[in-house]
Amino acid sequence: MDDNKLYNALLKSQDERRQLKHDRGEAKAEDGFRTERPYAGSDRGAPKNSRVETNHSETPPTLYDPSTSLALIGNPTPWSREQLRERKIIYSGMPDKEVMDAYRELRIQLRNRAGDGNFTVMFSSLGNGPGGLLTAFNLAAAFGLDSHTSALLVDCDPYSNELKGLVSCPMGAGVTDFVGDRSMTIKSILYPSGVERLTVIPAGTQASSAVELFSAVRMRELITELKSRYPDRCIVLNAPPFRESTEARILERFADQIVFGVPFGEVTGEIIEDSVDALGSDKFSGLIFQE
Repeated sequence: MDDNKLYNALLKSQDERRQLKHDRGEAKAEDGFRTERPYAGSDRGAPKNSRVETNHSETPPTLYDPSTSLALIGNPTPWSREQLRERKIIYSGMPDKEVMDAYRELRIQLRNRAGDGNFTVMFSSLGNGPGGLLTAFNLAAAFGLDSHTSALLVDCDPYSNELKGLVSCPMGAGVTDFVGDRSMTIKSILYPSGVERLTVIPAGTQASSAVELFSAVRMRELITELKSRYPDRCIVLNAPPFRESTEARILERFADQIVFGVPFGEVTGEIIEDSVDALGSDKFSGLIFQE
């Protein structure tokens, strides 16, 4: 294995990192990656035609004001801290500060790479089975913890039912149902998560035709529309395991950045290098090591 090649694939240059810190005013060494820049739209003109969704209804286009618009995101049955802890969902003030800080650092680094505005991150495990959804959920939750941003988790793994155990309300139709039925509206597949400023879309019920549905024009239209609803939003696409599925290779076209999950004890450095090479894209942003 060429260690230099792997190193260059995973890390940006020090000059680029220093320049980003200077330009964005965040992730300084002295504050240990704990300082984040203000709302990304504060230094540019705010969009005047941004939709906001409330899970069960949708307002007309309006002037985007994060202090009011983000408050409209529905969360009728929020999880308590005890419930969050039981489900291993991160939350502000959680006892395991190292875990919380790790997700904060991920949020900052992904935002640094994205710059201003909204963006889409695809998360896919390099393991041999399910288990990556919790990491994708917590990554989205980390963005939702920022009071000036919103997050949307779009579950695109139709072979897993993990999401229903992480959200606080019943779910029905999802991505594959929406793409396969043009009579459905986006608001019919949006659900509150139980976490503030985090909305979820389940994978749906049509697993057998997921490859064709993810390749459809309507899937691209869905992602484009979701990105346009807030000017400062992070969308996390949870994809099936990268090495085992065709779906992940199709979904990468909708992502601005791609992060791989590395389950503890399952993945070698050679597998990581081969996966990065197979991706063949400058969208690769790094790894999340999963216990």
